[in-house]
Amino acid sequence: MAVEITQFLLYAQSADAKIRTEAESNLRQFQEQNLPAFLLSLSVELANNEKPTESRRLAGILFKNSLDAKDAARKEHLVQQWVSIDISIKSQIKDLLLRTLDSSVTEASHTSAQVIAKIASIEVPRKEWPELIRSLLINMTQQDRPAALKKATLETLGYVCEEISHQDLVQDEVNSVLTAVVQGMNLAEHSSEVRLAATRALYNALEFAQTNFENEMERNYIMKVVCETAMSKEAEVRQSAFECLVSIASMYYEVLDPYMQTLFELTLKTVRGDEEAVALQAIEFWSSICDEEIELQEYESAESGDSPPHHSHFIEKALSSLVPMLLDTLLKQEEDQDQDDGVWNLSMAGGTCLGLVSRTVGDAIVPLVLPFVEANILKPEWRCREAATYAFGSILEGPTIEKLSPLVYAGLDFLLKAMRDENRHVKDTTAWTLSRIFELLHSPANGFSVISPANIQGVLGVLLESLKDAPNVAEKVCGAIYYLAQGYEDAGTSSSLLSPFLPQTISSLIGTAERTDGDSKLRSSAYETLNEVVRCSNIVDTSNIIAQLLPVIMNKLGQTVEHQIISADDREKQGDLQALLCGVLQVIIQKLSNSDDTKPIILQAADQIMILFLKVFACRSSTVHEEAMLAIGALAYATGPKFGKYMVEFHKYLEMGLQNFEEYQVCAITVGVVGDVCRAIDEGILPYCDGIMSHLVKDLASGELHRSVKPAIFSCFGDIALAIGVHFENYLHITIQMMQGAAGLCSQMDTNDEEMVEYINQLRRSIFEAYSGILQGFKNSKPELMLPHAEKLLQFIELVSRDKQREESVTKAAVAVMGDLADTLGSNMKILFKDRTFCAEFLGECLESDDEQLKETATWTQGMIGRVLVS
Repeated sequence: MAVEITQFLLYAQSADAKIRTEAESNLRQFQEQNLPAFLLSLSVELANNEKPTESRRLAGILFKNSLDAKDAARKEHLVQQWVSIDISIKSQIKDLLLRTLDSSVTEASHTSAQVIAKIASIEVPRKEWPELIRSLLINMTQQDRPAALKKATLETLGYVCEEISHQDLVQDEVNSVLTAVVQGMNLAEHSSEVRLAATRALYNALEFAQTNFENEMERNYIMKVVCETAMSKEAEVRQSAFECLVSIASMYYEVLDPYMQTLFELTLKTVRGDEEAVALQAIEFWSSICDEEIELQEYESAESGDSPPHHSHFIEKALSSLVPMLLDTLLKQEEDQDQDDGVWNLSMAGGTCLGLVSRTVGDAIVPLVLPFVEANILKPEWRCREAATYAFGSILEGPTIEKLSPLVYAGLDFLLKAMRDENRHVKDTTAWTLSRIFELLHSPANGFSVISPANIQGVLGVLLESLKDAPNVAEKVCGAIYYLAQGYEDAGTSSSLLSPFLPQTISSLIGTAERTDGDSKLRSSAYETLNEVVRCSNIVDTSNIIAQLLPVIMNKLGQTVEHQIISADDREKQGDLQALLCGVLQVIIQKLSNSDDTKPIILQAADQIMILFLKVFACRSSTVHEEAMLAIGALAYATGPKFGKYMVEFHKYLEMGLQNFEEYQVCAITVGVVGDVCRAIDEGILPYCDGIMSHLVKDLASGELHRSVKPAIFSCFGDIALAIGVHFENYLHITIQMMQGAAGLCSQMDTNDEEMVEYINQLRRSIFEAYSGILQGFKNSKPELMLPHAEKLLQFIELVSRDKQREESVTKAAVAVMGDLADTLGSNMKILFKDRTFCAEFLGECLESDDEQLKETATWTQGMIGRVLVS
């Protein structure tokens, strides 16, 4: 049944486009017409040592792509295709793949290992390949097997562990896998290639080792082998062993105590003397320990009532030796590290870990770091000044304000002067440190700030001047201004402190965004900072300044529409700039429409703004679609019923957004804007409802659309029902059907998966919101339409009320919809409420809540139900 496809595979890699395209087309045709034969032919190609490496490589890639895809719907389709293939053909394929592990061509055995793991990800959970682990272990336990086969087998075991869940193997299999892998790491018996493959396999198998780590003898053995491997001759093997230790720190923190002295000595030696790739993992080990201890501290402070997990205080115990080790790494900067965002070196890893240590131990870190800062901050060597600044910036989160305030007050002038340092690295890190100071120690609303009437002019003077510095420095300065402005949010009259400097700040940020020597990142930072400056400004002082900014930004957006677009790059640049400018307009619209005194400014400009947005939509860029949609939502809120006149032109873009499955964020934002428009124009949405509802229903039914959009669609049903009232009758049947279907699905979802639990909560809340909107919409016209659905809705509320994983937002929505049922259906609900004893229990729980809003809603609902019961 297998077909000779070598030539097709080679031609598909030809430099000649015509030959390549024809070969690709032939392969695709073969795949579509006879998938079992296609996959069997690929596995024959991969298994044949006499075939060219190039054709075998492509055979493996095509096989993997026939089993797996990034898109969830596509992946599920491929899985079902494999499952439906005849079992005898699948057996032939799997035998060929297992045989390929013994290939003398490394690339073929490596590819086969990956393909086996992809098949395992489908079959092992279904218990359809029970002999797989046994077959692989035979390769490891039989003495005469060559080293290359053992290496490929260990790779396969590692990939399989990566693909499947620890619940898919029984403990005996786990024990056998771990034994084979740990023995593969044995220095005396195996080559470095085999030990590397074994160590990487252990990394993927650690999640399966829970039971083994609970057994002291087994745990001791695993830890001994990993620590020995971390001292191997080969750097790559050492690095892989440290990666295992990082993972162990995270997974098995509670049993690490007996090994910590050894691990400290091992990491210290590695950080100070090993190659950078290995040393980075040694630092990462301590970062991982910090993450665990920070989480434990948050758990303890939450006072959940459960007995807290064991906290060993490893960081606190190691502090006096750990901090000097990390401070040493700060002096190992690279010359061009400020130019490359992707760079990750010892200095950066050390600073990041120092920041985590600071968050873990708080005040105790300050006396250990301060002498290093004082000793290095004035040295002529730039590395010393930069390291001192980085150390200071890294410990600003964790210690108390009381501990840090005197240091920051004393150091602020010094840091501002350092913005004129001759070295660009020092300036870059100083700007980052200033942004950290303003983010963490500038909160006038909470009664503390390093900024005062006496120093604000000097601070802003330095920052605005530094916006002219090198692009990477200017970008960090944008961050400092961003947090400086953000500190004045909800700060009352304190925000007036910033008002006199607003015109110059706005002008400098626009100038920075237009720099020709900067990149798109600097431009984005400048506009995002401008948004924050506008958003947090004192509207009473600054309304005129913001009103003057509006036409400036509108003009800039208008100019982008006129840009000549020749290439895809031009189109992308135009879209990016339009997105940023739409973002600024959204903030200005929101700011000015929040006050009755300044709202007329927006109403006056609304027609021109909307014309601009429609022109932007005509450019058809998905990036800008998102930002323009959000800005239009703000405009709808500001203009209210007057927004109706724009719907003739705008509704087609709304419908386009609702059909954008691929860029699901655009779809999600568009759903939100439909809600904004409904609230703005009420029944004015009616002429467009058929189209909108049709797309929303299709979105819900689609397997292609990302699930995160679906809760918002249910909430949107509620918005539409509230807007159009009795006219929602046309859509009631399909809407209720969808809501009941989704409510039923929630009960079948995996509640052991945290992400799924969060999604269930979102879905349930939005279903309740939809019911509330529909009930309120029918209240004054045809409430009886909801009577047939009342019992099922109450059953759903009861089910949710008994869910221990229910979030507070779901509780609020459930209690509110109970009240809406009573309010809308009145005495018709009397028998149903009498029969449901859970109502009183649920309301009792809500009335005892600390959340005032929930108590208020529960009190209202209690009153509504009480009125029904006495009617």
